[in-house]
Parts: sequence; C-alpha cells; structure tokens
Amino acid sequence: MKRILRLFFVLIFIFLSVGVQAQRRNSYYNAYIKQYAPLAVDQMKRYKIPASITLAQGLLESGAGRSTLARKSNNHFGIKCHSDWRGRKVYHDDDARGECFRAYSDPKDSYEDHSQFLKRGARYAFLFKLKITDYKGWARGLKKAGYATDRSYANRLITIIEDYELYKYDSKGMSKREARKWEKELEKKPWLAHPHQVYIANGLAYIVARDGDDFRLLGKEFGISWKKLVKYNDLHPEYTLEAGDIIYLKTKNKKAEKPHTSYVVKDGDSMHSIAQKYGIRLKNLYRMNKKGADYVPEVGDVLWLR
Repeated sequence: MKRILRLFFVLIFIFLSVGVQAQRRNSYYNAYIKQYAPLAVDQMKRYKIPASITLAQGLLESGAGRSTLARKSNNHFGIKCHSDWRGRKVYHDDDARGECFRAYSDPKDSYEDHSQFLKRGARYAFLFKLKITDYKGWARGLKKAGYATDRSYANRLITIIEDYELYKYDSKGMSKREARKWEKELEKKPWLAHPHQVYIANGLAYIVARDGDDFRLLGKEFGISWKKLVKYNDLHPEYTLEAGDIIYLKTKNKKAEKPHTSYVVKDGDSMHSIAQKYGIRLKNLYRMNKKGADYVPEVGDVLWLR
C-alpha cells in the first residue's frame, strides 16, 4: 500500500508541475514504431535527422497514424502546403479554418518530404550541427525554429522519445568509427543513452529515480557531488534509491509555496515523504510542527507546511 501511494503522489506531482502528462505506452504507438522505425532510420542515414525525432514527430503529428490527415492523405507530419508546394492538397482546420495541407500517395513520400522540408529550410540549418544523438537539442530546436505553435512541443517530443526509448534508433545513423566512439562513451557515461528528465516544481529542479539508479551515477550525470545529493534529499549515504523516488538537485525550501499551507496525513505517509512531496527541508518540517525526531505521523494528523 505504501509503495502504491508513493508512486501515485509522484505521478500527481509531475502532472501538476509540468502540465503535460507523459504519453502512456499503448498498442497503437508500439505498432506505429514497429512499422515506421526502419523508414525513420533510412531517412536518418540519408539526411542526418535523428530517427528518434522523426518517429516522435510522426507519432505526435499523426496520432500514431490514426489522424484523418494521416489516414486519408498520408501526411504524417502535419506539413502545410506553403507557396512552393506543387503536389496534391487537402484542407483541414488547424490554427485557422480550412488550412491547406500536403497530401501524398504513400506514407513513405511523407517521410521523404519531411526530411527534405527540414534539410531545405534555412531556419532549421542550425539543427544539422548537432550530434545525431542529441534528440533534446533537436526537439527544442524545432520548437525554437517554429515547426509548431504548441509551447510544450519540445517537451512532448522528448517525453515520447524517452517513454518509448526511441533514442536507441539514433545510434544506427553513425559511422562504424562514430559508433565505436559512442559505445566507449556509454561505458564511461551510461546515462547518455537515457538521460533523466529534469522537472521544476516550487522553483526546485528534481528528477524521478529509475530502477538501477544510485547517488554516484546521478552525481556524475548532473555534475553534482553525490554526497550533496544525499544531503539535499535528507537521506543517508547507504540509502538504496527506488524507482519513483523524487530526488532534488538543489537544496530544498524552508517551507512549501502557496497555496500549500497544511497537509492531512494519509496512510503510508512519513515525514520524509511529505517533505519530498512539497520540497521542504525535513528539519524545517519538524520545526514548523514542533515535533521531535521520534515523531511518527498518524493518519488524520494535520501538519503545517509553511
């Protein structure tokens, strides 16, 4: 029960702070990836666009191939006509009513046009200077260059890539020499293959621990002393991280931010879990409530958070 509550609070915490709920794995996404991953890899080898980015954009823009635009017009990337388009056209409501979109005879043509669209576009030129494995740089760059108007576009792409481990396809776009170099780099820095997403809540940066994480590896990933990470999170050096643990990357606050004034203890709560949930230093939580270190919260207790 305690474990279930812990994961529940982590999920709620992420949802409230980021505002974008991670896309859950589902059969439509998995089927799309299986069908189009080889095509995305082929495009990557030809145009140097990360396969993870192409797949994530295809998944997001086409609703895993199930959108009307994808099903009837084979347009998987939501590319609009623009003045230079000479192919077939269809009209759909998007940012405005009845906008013109490109139509293709086959999804392959959509993938090819997507690659050429980015390669030819002067505003996307800076992206091709990034490493093929820098999917975060590409995602943020696409948003910066104006590929989509959605403010959360970059984060949505990154979430899809990490949830479905699409970054694994990017290494296939390297030369043998680059691949060997990358493998050696991963041996020294294993987190590069699957870096942690950093979230912000109450002005604090934090990550959510995964299976196999430990303080030393996290410290190396973020360039922070592992001992400081232990201290920031009111833990002891021998503590074994569990998937779902909230780990702050800087000193927590002395009190919770408004409107979090008080908290009613629920089953499975501890002073530490409450302190982590609201980003409060553990000693301050005890002090605000005039409790000693031997205090164990009981269901129904009301604790002050500020």
